[in-house]
Amino acid sequence: MNIKPLADRVLVLPAPAEEKTIGGIIIPDSAKEKPLRGTVVAVGNGTKDEEMILKENDTVLYGKYAGTELELDGTKYLIMRQSDVLAVVG
Repeated sequence: MNIKPLADRVLVLPAPAEEKTIGGIIIPDSAKEKPLRGTVVAVGNGTKDEEMILKENDTVLYGKYAGTELELDGTKYLIMRQSDVLAVVG
């Protein structure tokens, strides 16, 4: 299945959460901090008021509560508006 975001939306593949242990205790997945970094997988065409600045394969930083989670073929993605992206890491 192929996903093409509409308007000013982008599809982001979040970076994997870092595995941390504290004194030999492994932190469960539910307690891990969500990554705030990811790779843009697909972009929309933009709107007449806002051109699409982001492009595929950009590494981006986004807010903690940005976007909507969706799962496709066992992989979790975030779909969000371009304005939810805080910065491009380059």
